[in-house]
Amino acid sequence: MVSPVTAGERKTSRDLDNVQGSVRVIIQYRAKPTQAKADAVRGRHRGQVQATLAETKSLVVDMPGSEVENLASDPDVFYASADRPLQANMVTAGPAVGAVSAIFQGVQGDGVTVAVIDSGVTEHLDLVGRIVYAESFIGTLGQSNKAVADSYGHGTVVAGIVAGSGEASGGLQPVRGIAPKVQIVSLKALDGTGKGTDSSVIAAINRAIALKDKFKIRVINLSLGRPVFESFRTDPLCRAVEAAWKAGLVVVVAAGNNGRDNSFGNQGYGTIQSPANDPRVITVGAMRTMSTLTRTDDLIATYSSKGPSPVDQIVKPDLVAPGNLIMAAAPSATSLLGRDLPANFVPQNLYLYGGDSHITKDYFKLSGTSMAAPIVSGAAALLLGREPGLTPDQVKARLMKTASKKYRGTAVGSDPVTGQVFTTIEDIFSMGAGYLDINAALKNTDLAAGPAFSPKAVYDPVTKTVRIVGDASVIWGDHTLAGSSAVWGKSVIWGDSVIWGDALQTAGGVSVIWGDRSPWADNATGGFSVIWGDSSIFCKSVIWGDSTPTASSILARGEK
Repeated sequence: MVSPVTAGERKTSRDLDNVQGSVRVIIQYRAKPTQAKADAVRGRHRGQVQATLAETKSLVVDMPGSEVENLASDPDVFYASADRPLQANMVTAGPAVGAVSAIFQGVQGDGVTVAVIDSGVTEHLDLVGRIVYAESFIGTLGQSNKAVADSYGHGTVVAGIVAGSGEASGGLQPVRGIAPKVQIVSLKALDGTGKGTDSSVIAAINRAIALKDKFKIRVINLSLGRPVFESFRTDPLCRAVEAAWKAGLVVVVAAGNNGRDNSFGNQGYGTIQSPANDPRVITVGAMRTMSTLTRTDDLIATYSSKGPSPVDQIVKPDLVAPGNLIMAAAPSATSLLGRDLPANFVPQNLYLYGGDSHITKDYFKLSGTSMAAPIVSGAAALLLGREPGLTPDQVKARLMKTASKKYRGTAVGSDPVTGQVFTTIEDIFSMGAGYLDINAALKNTDLAAGPAFSPKAVYDPVTKTVRIVGDASVIWGDHTLAGSSAVWGKSVIWGDSVIWGDALQTAGGVSVIWGDRSPWADNATGGFSVIWGDSSIFCKSVIWGDSTPTASSILARGEK
């Protein structure tokens, strides 16, 4: 439940201001829209209803831009926003997070299904017999179709990271997925170029909710996103993932690949995308495994988006996982990625000891937080396979609590083509609660008793420091869950030092995470003044600059 929009607050997103001509909008209602509401859209407001998104109480409408404000004045309308474009966020990973040990223990995700909302999933030997359902939401909006093949290629790699068996390699570990007995429901919301819209993704989320009991769906993976335009309380994508959370589904979302963006002098801070900005989901940043089996030399990927979230200042990401040059089941050679990135098909000697250097079509490597998210989805599936009664909050809290908190300080990476060097400080806004540790999560038996909402970062203008506040009433406002404490606020179960590591300092009984008395980013070099000062980037509606590396370049090259 979100706080209602009160009198005087905007009920339309700013990107709908002064729109000329026709525009496609998502109209969120306070209750499921009736036929009378749809008729009013067609008659009074000259709109054409393209789809009904029942789980989020929304209509997708093509209508004159001049009529949007009039329609939003209906007291039954919660919020109206543009149907925005979004895109995919694009063998050492398994050992780095402890997945290999989990498999040796017999924990492989049996009985759990993960819904991959992406560009589709192509049949692959590593996934044979385990794609139990496929549907596409590309094309005629609101009407599923049978064009479920992955013509882009991204979704197949994502599914392979979650659930690949390694069968095409003879079951070898370096290319095996995190949870190799998980089943996959493929819900295609991105087209052959890796692009989609809010409405296509929301329709896919709604379908995952509807199918959860039939196919035992417990996890949704969203390796996609777009810029944040408004608070998570009114963002239609965020409301959709919250509906999935309420239905009992763990929602895992890629943080975004904009950590190198310094368009506003913010050093990449504040670049978390939607719906990764929602406090209920598990938001995942990307690590570099440095091509070794040990995790001791791993570093944060400098392209991984950093928090806090725009508008709401939610502490994100929640944790990090390997995301650089990850090998997994290959897409079709005829897919867009297969055609454009032929060098990303993996030579046999990269995964088979004694193999030769010829390029196979069995495995493919990609980089980005898109690749880190399915590693966490696989980890969630392992937990749920062993303990089916865990709630989404308990899964999130367990993964965050047990994540490794051994920060190295500063990570330096370079673009392998241009040679440009980037630096990222490994702090709470780049690393979250730490580096995924599946073994530790499986050994842990703690059960969170409260909501696992990501905490809020609060700036104190007097001390010029930032602290975290885990109380749910601060995150959600007085309208909902007032007085309810999230599991890592002042919880008697864990407390700040356990979740966030011993490095956090306190001032006046609260945790200080940024500023002069903090071990984290220096306020002169970390974008501190830009984010928290008078010219705060959170006053801007979009954090999106021309200097941001394109998703395709990150997917193709990664970093070294």
